[in-house]
Amino acid sequence: MVHFNDIVSPDALATEVTVNGKKMLFQKIAALAAQSYGVDAEAAADALLERERLGSTGFGGGVAIPHAKLPGLDRMCGVVVLLDPPAPFDAVDDAPVDIVFALLSPQDSGAEHLKTLARVSRYLRDEAQVTRLRGAKSAEALHALLAGGEARDAA
Repeated sequence: MVHFNDIVSPDALATEVTVNGKKMLFQKIAALAAQSYGVDAEAAADALLERERLGSTGFGGGVAIPHAKLPGLDRMCGVVVLLDPPAPFDAVDDAPVDIVFALLSPQDSGAEHLKTLARVSRYLRDEAQVTRLRGAKSAEALHALLAGGEARDAA
């Protein structure tokens, strides 16, 4: 059973989020990261935007994994946001994105950053998992799924 208790705090989750583009999305993610992990919101939003300029982190099927390394972080930190309505993201398949699993990593976390990114990517390539995530109507339900359990209000 896959779980993300090690990187995702229960208060770093949000459902039914509306954004009008990547910049606004990254600001919302950064605000959640600031509240949950004490990171500098502006630095986090800028780092995510900077990474996104290298190429879209939307990997298709309505899913994106924006990620960045931040100075001063001492561990991997995840933020998961469900967008409603889905937002344009320049994904590989041009589909709008509704599941965003952002990953913030310590500046010097080479191998750990890549391993965690691969773990998140594998999880989000599983259509059953993605369907369950889309069915989560609250941050609590989302957390239950990411913690490896079943959410009561999941589809």
